[in-house]
Amino acid sequence: MKDHQIVVVGCGGMANAWIKYALGRENAEIVGLVDIRKESALAMKERYGLQVPVFTNLKTALSQTSANLIFDVTIPESHKDIVTTALQLECSVFGEKPLAVAMEDARELVALSQSTGKMYAVMQNRRYLSTIRALHDAVAAGTIGTVNTVNADFYIGAHFGGFRDLMDHPLILDMAIHTFDQARFITGADPVSVYCHEYNPASSWYKGNASAICIFEMSNGSVFSYRGSWCAEGFPTSWESDWRVIGSKGTMLWDGKNEPVCEVLDLSQPSAFHSACKRLDLPVTWQGREGHNGCLDEMFSALEEGRPAETICSDNIKSLAMVFGAIESAIKGCKIALQ
Repeated sequence: MKDHQIVVVGCGGMANAWIKYALGRENAEIVGLVDIRKESALAMKERYGLQVPVFTNLKTALSQTSANLIFDVTIPESHKDIVTTALQLECSVFGEKPLAVAMEDARELVALSQSTGKMYAVMQNRRYLSTIRALHDAVAAGTIGTVNTVNADFYIGAHFGGFRDLMDHPLILDMAIHTFDQARFITGADPVSVYCHEYNPASSWYKGNASAICIFEMSNGSVFSYRGSWCAEGFPTSWESDWRVIGSKGTMLWDGKNEPVCEVLDLSQPSAFHSACKRLDLPVTWQGREGHNGCLDEMFSALEEGRPAETICSDNIKSLAMVFGAIESAIKGCKIALQ
């Protein structure tokens, strides 16, 4: 029997990446598939030639398999029930974002994970790029001194169709958590407060607010500003956003696609109206796999080493708080405290 006995819950499109990953891991095996639509589980079983039972109920699956790990790839509204069931039955959980659909639910899941001693980690694949790792490492090393300002711009005209077009807060609720989580990762700081102005341009094809400007005060004294839109036509940013990180000794830029660039004060030059700066190359040294595979690699490593995963629920809830705090601020029209 392999170390990790996995039941996959939710056999929609996102499950494909998770199943492919598990099939490529030597010490893991899939022992069951669960979906409320049995035909979806059967189709997934056939697609990958899996010789495993299929179920429509997680409790039944756990009672009839040797599972010790759950892949939760269900819709967000199902996360609380799935994770609660798994943790109570002594299974760890790796799940798709968001951690939960409400802060109260998120707090309950964090408390349950801590009381059972079982891990609940959340997929935040956009942390796992060699370029953002280089940005994180440079900040941690003090390359630009003490960080005081972080700006992220996200402008994409995304014609999804479907449920996103009908959401009340499509940008903030469905997408911005990636950028918010990246800001926490880059700075190593957590949110203290937020003021958000959310709006929907007249030219928008979304029912809800597809544009927003957010100002976050962070625990290290810096300010993180987010400007974003999902209905911006022309000159799109990358899906990773366009970043400017300003510190006491210099500035780093990252367009989300190419390697970050950096300018720092050149103290060998005389004082002038504009201080002299010099270009620094930021080493891109991270050798891990990128995207979903990188995040799953970290989750498994943490589980095997008996340590918290980088995206464990007790940490990821801080990124989720930025999302719900921004929405609350936009609705109330005032600054919201997050701690």
